[in-house]
Amino acid sequence: MLLAFALLPAGCAVGPDYRSPSLDLPTRWSGDKNKREPQPPVLAQWWRRLNDPLLNQLIDEAVQGNLDVAAAKARIREARASRRQAIGALFPSIEGSGSATRSRTATTTTDDITTPPSTGNQFQAGFDASWELDLFGANRRAVEAATYNVDASEDDLRSTLLTLIGDVASYYVDARGYQARAALARRTAISQRETAALTQNKFNAGSASAVDTAKALAQAASTEANVPTNEASYRESLHRLGVLLGRDPTALASRLARVTPIPAPRLPLPRGIPADVLTMRPDVRKAERQLAQYTAKIGQAEAALYPDVSLSGSVSTTALKLGDLGKNSTIGWSFGPTVSVPIFNGGKLRAAVEVAEAQRDEYHVAWRSAVLTALEDVENATVSLAQERIKIRSLTESAQRYGEAARLSHTLYENGSSSFLDVLDAERSQFSAEDTLLQSRVNIAKDYVALAKALGGGWDGAIDAGKPEVVDTDTGPHLPGALR
Repeated sequence: MLLAFALLPAGCAVGPDYRSPSLDLPTRWSGDKNKREPQPPVLAQWWRRLNDPLLNQLIDEAVQGNLDVAAAKARIREARASRRQAIGALFPSIEGSGSATRSRTATTTTDDITTPPSTGNQFQAGFDASWELDLFGANRRAVEAATYNVDASEDDLRSTLLTLIGDVASYYVDARGYQARAALARRTAISQRETAALTQNKFNAGSASAVDTAKALAQAASTEANVPTNEASYRESLHRLGVLLGRDPTALASRLARVTPIPAPRLPLPRGIPADVLTMRPDVRKAERQLAQYTAKIGQAEAALYPDVSLSGSVSTTALKLGDLGKNSTIGWSFGPTVSVPIFNGGKLRAAVEVAEAQRDEYHVAWRSAVLTALEDVENATVSLAQERIKIRSLTESAQRYGEAARLSHTLYENGSSSFLDVLDAERSQFSAEDTLLQSRVNIAKDYVALAKALGGGWDGAIDAGKPEVVDTDTGPHLPGALR
């Protein structure tokens, strides 16, 4: 044992030591024209800026009930347990054993000498110990890799939460948008039916043609046809929200039945600088931790090229009487080192090192790709949000003007100063403009959500993998209510 303690500090961990990678990044986002220092991104519970209490509730419930989140928490527990396994390899292994045997020998006859049967007891107890001396750091690199894997698993959970919250917000906005568009189609169809009734009265009075009446009814029916399309899309969004919350697809039907306005962001999101994505985006952090993990695995593979030294020993005591156990005359022991040296293996161990190095390079490329994708996401979301805000100003004016045109054309038609074709055109244009305006409001809210996701906004609560979900093997897994 003294020899082991003397050799252990002299050992070294072979393989490369991990260093955080670097990548040249721009100092500002492309749309930043302000020369002042950019504000750091403030993304804590960004969805509350949409000012929709029901959306806030749904996100809280999704964080607790979503099945992908539950799976990510299970992966954290698995990674933490694997790390404890790796740490265990650094310590000696001790096993105890014991036995008690009662035996009876049969009568034997040898050279006319008969030996009568005998009955006796035998008791045995002992300890076996072994310790692999981690002279070249194979086990320490394993602990290092397992630690990085825990970090990557926790960032995987944060990434899952980021995606989940963004999806809940996006599908909720879609649902409210389809509700609003269906309501618009119903209101417009009612108005167009009234126009058709007016046309029918004028036809009865001889001041309108049957063609005008047919066109009026046709336009009302065409507008009504938009209602089932929007209702179907609304139901699909509703069903998706139910699944995201870990419930059956129709679970939220009653809670979303009342029509409310499309969520509208009130405050801008500070974007900070491009380098912030390295720390704010959990998928980027996960890729960096995986790179660190597979860098440590190179050391594990290289350590196999060197001798493996272990110490083993055993102590046992054997006696015919239980009270004699532990006496000096019944004790036996053994102790000594074991050395295993790789001499020839057909290049298998060296190939394993090359495999580990290739995997490290693969994860380095994956990290760079994650960083560039994050930058692209922010730039795309920023451009889309800015241009949609410009677009909605024009659409708002367009809807207002077409509304005025529709009212004037109705008045003139009733007075006989305008043709019915002008009325049909004005009503059709008004409906199209108002429907497009609603779509633009949806797009602004979804672009806002996309920007928050691109910047790395997600759940800000503490990471707690919790306890495993109880599974009934006879009836299948229960849908979770709250996984903490």
